[in-house]
Amino acid sequence: MLDFIVVGAAQAGLAMSYYLQELKMDFLVVDKESEIGASWLNRWDSLKLFTPSEFNNLPGMDFPAEKGYYPTKTEVAQYFKSYANKFEIPIQLNTLIEHISHEGNHFELSGPNGKFLSRNVVVATGPFHIPYTPPFSKKIDREVFQIHSNYYKNPDQLQEGATMVVGAGDSGFQILDEVSAEQEREVYFSGTTDVRVLPQQLLGKTLWWWFTKTGFLSFSRNSWLGRKLSKSRQPVIGTDVKEILARPNVEPVGKTKNAEGNMVLTEKKKLSELRNIVWATGYRPNFEWIEGLELTKDGYPKHERGVSSIDGLYFIGLPWLHTRGSATLGGIKKDAEYLSNFIQREADKSKGNS
Repeated sequence: MLDFIVVGAAQAGLAMSYYLQELKMDFLVVDKESEIGASWLNRWDSLKLFTPSEFNNLPGMDFPAEKGYYPTKTEVAQYFKSYANKFEIPIQLNTLIEHISHEGNHFELSGPNGKFLSRNVVVATGPFHIPYTPPFSKKIDREVFQIHSNYYKNPDQLQEGATMVVGAGDSGFQILDEVSAEQEREVYFSGTTDVRVLPQQLLGKTLWWWFTKTGFLSFSRNSWLGRKLSKSRQPVIGTDVKEILARPNVEPVGKTKNAEGNMVLTEKKKLSELRNIVWATGYRPNFEWIEGLELTKDGYPKHERGVSSIDGLYFIGLPWLHTRGSATLGGIKKDAEYLSNFIQREADKSKGNS
């Protein structure tokens, strides 16, 4: 019987592990992947963080890069591996948890590797669970190569010919930039072009320096400004959207509305000669595997700063867990520290009542 099991060995799980060690808890981190950092390594090849290295520090260990450097996905994964080694975090890889139930004074976690028992559980699986593509994508002919951004690596995966990139977030525009770099390829962009774009540098300082200085990342999701920000479309950071959309081989076609066979209907045009579609259309959360958990209308767990309504079950790494910074690599440590202090208080209460 362990004190804690942490499900997920990316930044959220590692940050939480640091504080569980400080509390001298007997714990284990489990992760379905075969290596630490796989959630980053599985993304597209050219991916870089849009936060500079000095804002990517997990608790107890700074990111090993000079100030102002924007790390690659490989460097992030290596940082995680070094972090786990430095603090000797107990991690069991290739371990998928498919079901969690609350049994009296403990939790039972089960999957292909068997059952685990723990008094407490921290779910650190993040928000990116089920890659979403619109239902009508299934009606498109198989001759059209379709891929979600979750599985996209580079343009070499694509067939020759016209390509449509769908999605107006950071991923969508970064992939559009890369795919349309081949001037001979005809590329369509599907999504709103009315997006806010923020530069990575402003008046000689990084954007994240300004965010930190102004407190932008620290507004609580329960504050007026926090509620407003959490419901607004996130800005695109560090990508020259206007330049990309102005390229002669790029044509914005509005939102994609439907499809049938080789015909894709968008707001501005009917496309019948597409050879590829890259769906940068986000993810849907999946927490159905946790028995008895209350969910919001968006499918996320109901919680208060990561503390769920089930005694002993905690969450970390969710978007706006407490602030906008909760979704960032460097911001995760504040949430982990809060949960650590909460856990310590609960332990003290338990001792006082025994």
